[in-house]
Amino acid sequence: MNYRQLGKSEMKVSEISFGTWGIGGDWGRSNDEDALSALARAMELGVNFFDTADVYGAGRSEELLRKATKGKEDEIYIATKFCRAGDIHDPLTYSEDSVRQYCEASLKRLGRERIDLYQIHCPPLEILKHTNVFEVLDKLQAEGKIRHYGVSVETVEEGLFCLTNPNVAALQVIFNLFRQKPLEELFPKAKEQGVGILARVPLASGLLTGKFTADTHFAKEDHRQFNANGEQFNVGETFAGLEFQKGVELSEQLSWIADGRESMASAALRWILDQEAVTCAIPGFKNVRQVEQNLTALETKSFNEDELKRLQNFYEGSVKDYIRGPY
Repeated sequence: MNYRQLGKSEMKVSEISFGTWGIGGDWGRSNDEDALSALARAMELGVNFFDTADVYGAGRSEELLRKATKGKEDEIYIATKFCRAGDIHDPLTYSEDSVRQYCEASLKRLGRERIDLYQIHCPPLEILKHTNVFEVLDKLQAEGKIRHYGVSVETVEEGLFCLTNPNVAALQVIFNLFRQKPLEELFPKAKEQGVGILARVPLASGLLTGKFTADTHFAKEDHRQFNANGEQFNVGETFAGLEFQKGVELSEQLSWIADGRESMASAALRWILDQEAVTCAIPGFKNVRQVEQNLTALETKSFNEDELKRLQNFYEGSVKDYIRGPY
């Protein structure tokens, strides 16, 4: 395992880390026993950083992380998020009283005295601009409730605004072969300012595994079904904002990236890891097999200059005009 400095923080995190939305809920059925076995296997293989949120399974993923990391609190870093358990458009959701309640509830579920990275969970830009939520986080940091804080953003514009706050340690950004826009302006500025980048939705909700066909169907409790067109939250969180059938078509056009590599998924993750501004990619998982498959990216060969240019041209010419939702 390789480890990278998380921005200006003192934390060095595994370059492949894991998101826990899938084991919390909204990705179809999941099994706690499988999830705990997968978490144990990830840590055994050197993963030392997990991303979660208070709304993943209404706290379920935080509780699973408590069980999995018990006795390892000083070795395993946890990032969690807040605000989406309330009205994200209401300034009161970001008041000191509210944020303290969210924080204390997460600490209790995680069984920890401090959150390593506390993130605002995809807030509207106007909230970031017109509330004192960053000052509240500064207070929690000074009190030792949180080690560092960051923001999970939906758009480049939101990310750039967050970079105007010198205490933001990390940005969590939708970034993958279908979503290359952050490379243009956001990533260079984040790197310049020493802000870490967590690449979420790195496999475009599974499209970049190459395992889906036009006939693939998802369970009703899976966000790839109930949010396929942005019915419940930002469409970008599902299939990177692509309409599913178009996404399948585009993934088929990208199947060449697996040539000479372990798999299409490992190749897609390798491309992310080779972007110098990226601290880590955080794919999801439900079981040991998926953890092990994602970690093959660590041994996957990088793309050469011609391949990189081909991937850039593919995004510019075939993908970006089909992405829906603000980004």
